[in-house]
Amino acid sequence: MGSFQSPRGTRDILSPEVSYWQWVEATARTQFAQAAYREVRTPIFEETALFARGIGEATDVVGKEMYTFPDRKDRSLTLRPENTAGVVRACIQHSLVAPGNLQRLWYCGPMFRYERAQEGRQRQFHQLGAEVLGSADPRADAEVIALATDLLQRLGLSNLTMALNSVGDGRDRQAYRHALVEFLTPYHNDLDPDSQDRLSRNPLRILDSKDLRTQAIVADAPSILDHLSPDSKSFFDRVQQSLTDLGIAFTLNSRLVRGLDYYTHTAFEIQSSDLGAQATVCGGGRYDGLVEQLGGPSTPAVGWAMGLERLMILLQRLQEPPAMALDFYLVSRGAAAEAQALQLAQQLRRQDFAVELDLSGSAFGKQFKRAARSGAAACLVLGDAEAEAQTVQLKWLTSGEQLSLTQVELLEDVEGLRSRLALAAAALATSA
Repeated sequence: MGSFQSPRGTRDILSPEVSYWQWVEATARTQFAQAAYREVRTPIFEETALFARGIGEATDVVGKEMYTFPDRKDRSLTLRPENTAGVVRACIQHSLVAPGNLQRLWYCGPMFRYERAQEGRQRQFHQLGAEVLGSADPRADAEVIALATDLLQRLGLSNLTMALNSVGDGRDRQAYRHALVEFLTPYHNDLDPDSQDRLSRNPLRILDSKDLRTQAIVADAPSILDHLSPDSKSFFDRVQQSLTDLGIAFTLNSRLVRGLDYYTHTAFEIQSSDLGAQATVCGGGRYDGLVEQLGGPSTPAVGWAMGLERLMILLQRLQEPPAMALDFYLVSRGAAAEAQALQLAQQLRRQDFAVELDLSGSAFGKQFKRAARSGAAACLVLGDAEAEAQTVQLKWLTSGEQLSLTQVELLEDVEGLRSRLALAAAALATSA
């Protein structure tokens, strides 16, 4: 083993696991395209002030978990701990947010937080996210939530539940914050140390403390739903009705608060009972004040982020990795045959066939065994005799049928090959 290893809290994603990642990314790309969401790719690092202002200096993310460093000109930069702030910054910088201008965006990529590494939680982790900027309509909240639930269902996941809450607008939160501090202050010494610190800085975060004694205390705390203004309550009622109309089940959880300061109104989490303690697969909500807070025009917005590491844990427990779609495995032996095989492989690939060329130079028997394990629909064989005659042996691995044809015939019968490949794929699906 070499002397270098991946840093703590990071991991290599290798085959066959990477097949799950490619499948999720391809499925998400299709799902987002069907809903008219456009991809956005932002830098992995940003100015530190972007996250301090956008996420909130009193949050654990900013206070304890960010990877922050000075560049060569002593400017403070931070590896992104989440991507909503970066997406909003990009929209402001490129004048994408303006009255009446709706943006439906999605992203996928690595994020960075200095946390205790464990299964499903890494210091370099990956998120898939969706954002809608420019709509104050409660249907936008329902749309993004439906997008998340549909994606998870399309991936074959079950045992999922969704918790829903409203944290109201700024005035609602201020009123609730006052009521919560008033309730918790007499219990100050009974709270866990983190919650004691949050009591003055960010008291709403105490509601999702994992400390059992603190949980018992907050069980009797006032509900934020009792502190919503009529407008906020009406908005939340319309979100719930839209979800009900879409057939999306949810449970109200007045203790649900998201960990970042920019959330307003709707907050939600999708959890899996198959994940144990780290149960949340997707979370998000509305953040109407963030664009203005970061220097843009007043712009309502809503979105979510999905943790891909946890999603992969679920998928690997439930199903086999998606097989690589391979049409042909090309076997060759002998100098002339190997040279022709290289050319034939490239010509087939240019016609959009998936071809794996055996480069081992080993005996035919070993190459045939690799062909059988490859998952290819057919094996192409070139030896000395085929090289001299400019022919190729084609063996369909599902049926065992074998025939000899010229290389020209093979390359010209594109439609015939596609039809046979479709039949082979159907036979494989039936046998599985």
